[in-house]
Amino acid sequence: MQCELCGASVAGPGKKVRIEGADLQVCMACARYGTEIQQPRQAPRRYPSSSPAAAAPAPIRRRRDLFDQLVGELVEDYGERIRAARVAKGMSTKDLALGIKEKELLLKKIEKGELVPEDEVRTKIEKILDIRLLDVPEDQIVRQRNEQQRISTTLGDVLSFKRSPKS
Repeated sequence: MQCELCGASVAGPGKKVRIEGADLQVCMACARYGTEIQQPRQAPRRYPSSSPAAAAPAPIRRRRDLFDQLVGELVEDYGERIRAARVAKGMSTKDLALGIKEKELLLKKIEKGELVPEDEVRTKIEKILDIRLLDVPEDQIVRQRNEQQRISTTLGDVLSFKRSPKS
């Protein structure tokens, strides 16, 4: 093999280096002119064992789906409802944006119907404007949220803290 930089014959594998953006196979003397490129190591092959324990399928874990958390459906005229409630309260889009701590452009797109609000933004808008944007009764929303909260256990649910008296 020949060095791609100086043309000298290379004894052994040579080195792969990057010089001025080009990847070259060079001799040891020319390797100092570039930065060495690391060759990806191949993982050792592991052959499956023939034991019956290894052949058993892994338990299937059900992934959490975003649609599991949906409470109700957004009404079709959500943009018009937001605009009407905002105007009725005498607020501009800038005032509403400051109130919910979101960008004004986001609110304008939501009011035009170009963008569907995320749940977090939707709840902020509902709270400030005192409107409902879901077509589900309030008691059903509260009930489903309570069920979702009961399902997930946090570290605080498991641990109990003991505080020693200060001396």
